[in-house]
Amino acid sequence: MGVNIQTIKDIRFYLAGELKDVYQESDIRILADILIKAATGIVKVHQLYDGGFLVSVIEKDKIIAFANELKTGKPVQYVVGETTFYNCRIKLNSSTLIPRPETEELVDLIIKENRGCKGDIIDFGSGSGCISIALSANLPESHVTGVEISDEANECARENAVLNNVNVSFLNGDIFNFDSSKAGGVSIIVSNPPYVMRSEKTLMNRNVLDFEPESALFVPDTDPLIYYKAIIDIADKILIPGGRIYFEINEAMGGPMLRLLESYNYIDTKIIADINGKDRIIKGIKYG
Repeated sequence: MGVNIQTIKDIRFYLAGELKDVYQESDIRILADILIKAATGIVKVHQLYDGGFLVSVIEKDKIIAFANELKTGKPVQYVVGETTFYNCRIKLNSSTLIPRPETEELVDLIIKENRGCKGDIIDFGSGSGCISIALSANLPESHVTGVEISDEANECARENAVLNNVNVSFLNGDIFNFDSSKAGGVSIIVSNPPYVMRSEKTLMNRNVLDFEPESALFVPDTDPLIYYKAIIDIADKILIPGGRIYFEINEAMGGPMLRLLESYNYIDTKIIADINGKDRIIKGIKYG
């Protein structure tokens, strides 16, 4: 027997029944909005909540497919293939992490502290390009470059740059073997590198472990700052005196990160807590 979905009201009723064993009622209402928009292309709020709004057979089939994927635990951002980050539309694939709200806090801080920036900005480990694109959109006089080792992630990032009408250069590069001669005179370096220690894996949700790229998440417990050290080494060669560096960090690594930056003669270093009160951002200014 086929599924009887003809209207927006039918979609909401169907999703409430299909997802009740996986999600709470309040979450299902939010998911329904996301799925309806993705399946139908509806953007007007009055249509989104118009229960009698008719949907096509193709749109109905999309909703059913979305629901089946969600029941596996797959994050909705991967199900619909995109998300919103700092008012930018960001497409995703299996090689890109889902951007988090705390990363938006990092971007917001950089934008607020660097209004009118006309210099070069490099985003190491740029992934989907969300940080690079949001910075370029909000600091339009700057020149932003994303450096990422994954070809698949870079392909996604370039598509996102076009989608958001920004001019960002995305380069394939390995921070552990980065040719610093190709960059110089950089005003800002930013990175949200892998920082979850493998011993923390047991604390993470299955929907993250099963679907998000492991290489973009984890670092060895024996060297949890491995990516930061590599990036700071690069910054030592390419960041101008007075240039600024910004990192998203593991909440447990604030102290070690502060000491690492200060060992490279960064000044005005500061750890900043995220909206949940966890040490999540560290910044500094290159001295000399």
